[in-house]
Amino acid sequence: MKTTLDELLAFKTVVDTGSISAAAERLEQTSSGISRALSRLEQKLNTTLMRRTTRRLELSEEGALFLARAREILQSVEAAEDELACRHLKPAGKLRVNAASPFILHVLVPLVNDFLAEYPDIELELHSSENIVDLIEHRADVAVRIGALRDSTLHARPLTSYRLRLLASPAYLKKAGRPTKVSDLNRHTLLGFTQPESLNTWPLRHPEGDGLGITPDVAASSGETVRQLALAGVGIACISDFVTEADRARGDLVQVLMRDTLEVRQPVNAVYYRNTELASRIRCFVDFLALRLAPA
Repeated sequence: MKTTLDELLAFKTVVDTGSISAAAERLEQTSSGISRALSRLEQKLNTTLMRRTTRRLELSEEGALFLARAREILQSVEAAEDELACRHLKPAGKLRVNAASPFILHVLVPLVNDFLAEYPDIELELHSSENIVDLIEHRADVAVRIGALRDSTLHARPLTSYRLRLLASPAYLKKAGRPTKVSDLNRHTLLGFTQPESLNTWPLRHPEGDGLGITPDVAASSGETVRQLALAGVGIACISDFVTEADRARGDLVQVLMRDTLEVRQPVNAVYYRNTELASRIRCFVDFLALRLAPA
């Protein structure tokens, strides 16, 4: 391969920062060194990647195509370096993790002892939030998000997915009766969420189509609160499997309308901004979760 990683990095950084001088400052090099790296790259590729004007640098069509590939190559190299760091070094320092409180309580807490045994020098902080937070504003290094992702500026690593089910306690069903068809829900107490509104669309097949929007009789901001309401016999809830696995195994919550329930799964992703200083800690934590949460 003619092109070097240093040349790819210089090219990408100039694009990201908007100028040769800013790229030189970020990479702790001289402006002349960055300029020479760009010239060498264009000579090797026999094409013009950037058009230099007195005011700014503009990508050529070939430059835009090459930039996409350059980013992929550099990200792959960074990922490989991080993975080796987890294997051969001892990541240390503080790692702030943000997730919804049900996920922290039912998924992360049972794994903390094993994680700390494997990486004893990492200081783990678990911060709960029921809403999607800005990682920088909340000083979070990595977040676990359930559902579809919206922020394309974040790095995302798929971890697993969990099925949604309609559940109620045996005490509630004894009192209110067991629904046998979707229309029976009209006479039941429905437990839902204050936000996001998408959580109040239940995975049910009915005459009007797939997916039933409900208006909760009792709403809460946290999935853990909805779970507790269901356990207390208040009504029927639609909850993700990771929150109710132990409850279902004990028979404290039972599934209703099973034949009418669609196979809908919520994706779970670890998301983070690229940060060289934290890279090994984030990589170790995300790799650990991906291994432990992988479907059997």
